[in-house]
Amino acid sequence: MIVRIGMAPAASALGPEALSTLALGLEREGFDSLWVSERVTGPALDPVVTLTYAAALTSRIKFGMAVMTLPGRAPAVLAKETASLDVLSGGRLLPAFGLGQRHAGEQQAFGVRREERAAIFEEALPLLRRFWAEDEVTHDGPRFRYEALRVLPKPAKGGFDVWMGGTSEPELRRTGRLSDGWLAAFTTPAEGERGRLTVQEAAAGAGREIEEEHFGAVVPYRRGPLSGEAEARFARVRRVSGPAPLKDVVPDLDGLAAHLGRLVEAGLSKFVLAPLSPPDDWDAELADVSDAALHLQTRR
Repeated sequence: MIVRIGMAPAASALGPEALSTLALGLEREGFDSLWVSERVTGPALDPVVTLTYAAALTSRIKFGMAVMTLPGRAPAVLAKETASLDVLSGGRLLPAFGLGQRHAGEQQAFGVRREERAAIFEEALPLLRRFWAEDEVTHDGPRFRYEALRVLPKPAKGGFDVWMGGTSEPELRRTGRLSDGWLAAFTTPAEGERGRLTVQEAAAGAGREIEEEHFGAVVPYRRGPLSGEAEARFARVRRVSGPAPLKDVVPDLDGLAAHLGRLVEAGLSKFVLAPLSPPDDWDAELADVSDAALHLQTRR
């Protein structure tokens, strides 16, 4: 099994100096990738703008969204936006999509009611794939209509492996039917294994197969006790999955390698590490994380 390890900043704003330090540090230390999340109503920067900035500074690391909201975006425009970033970065984009956060402000921002999101996603994702691959797209669906629409450029390698997030049963089964990989978040090893099996079962039921190495997780970590803000975030993101011991979801930095080992045993092999609280010094943080966990990476 090939293990790859990327990093994501904490869910806070990054200025140009911090983002530059993070991106260049990831490349210098040998990490696989930089990942950013999306929340319109939060302080984190827009994912496409952030990754474009980082791509201009680097030459090797890959870039992912963990994860980007799809319902509420025009598929043709999004296809061009992501393909453009991929071309400019030399084929380094790793797109991952989801329904969007369970937050009233986010639903207002994207103009999509919660009960509409799944149906929109099911129509939009196949359209993205078509725009990335086909010369012209004709489609007459319940929400999107195109007649011989041509969208350029195409991705550098002619298409993408598209990953999806989500932890609920419907989200996992949708991942199996539609995606090329699953990216869990804030998960225990046992939940990661159950999720992987559900995704594989749904894929098989749809006559598909997801590669064994296309299962991963966003893994938050901490240094000592959690701050009040970090505790609130942990409780918020675990609201759907249910209660779990903190150590089974958010290891201390000293226990990070052992925690990743348990996730590997559960069948996951792509990891996005994220400090639960933003560090004061990204160079020092990356050096410490490299010492703690990067020896597990099998390909750089």
